[in-house]
Amino acid sequence: MSPRALADAVLVLHFAIVVFVIGGLVLIVTGNRLGWGWVNRLGFRLAHLVAIAVVVLQSWLGIDCPLTTLESWLRMQAGTAGYQQSFIEHWVQRLLYYSAPGWVFATAYTLFGALVAASWWYFPPRRRPPRR
Repeated sequence: MSPRALADAVLVLHFAIVVFVIGGLVLIVTGNRLGWGWVNRLGFRLAHLVAIAVVVLQSWLGIDCPLTTLESWLRMQAGTAGYQQSFIEHWVQRLLYYSAPGWVFATAYTLFGALVAASWWYFPPRRRPPRR
């Protein structure tokens, strides 16, 4: 696989993780309202909690996301200076990357992390789905 194709794959993976973090909370709240037991399975809830915890910790420590770093490195290996965008890159990057001061991201990630933590209290995870 070419470095550019690998960079696109990393970008898509990064986007999928963002969708999981945001969509996961939506699924947890919606699923509990609609009686979907699977949204409270411990594995799903732990994966979701760990995903947002990593994002929050990175923002507090001022660490760049390793997926962003890897993608950038792969693009440099492909000989692109900055982003000479492929189709995937063009659309996913518009959704994923935006400019704002670091404190804005840290605050947003922390508030979202607090919502995820609150969902653990309000909709506690279960080791097994409830029996019907």
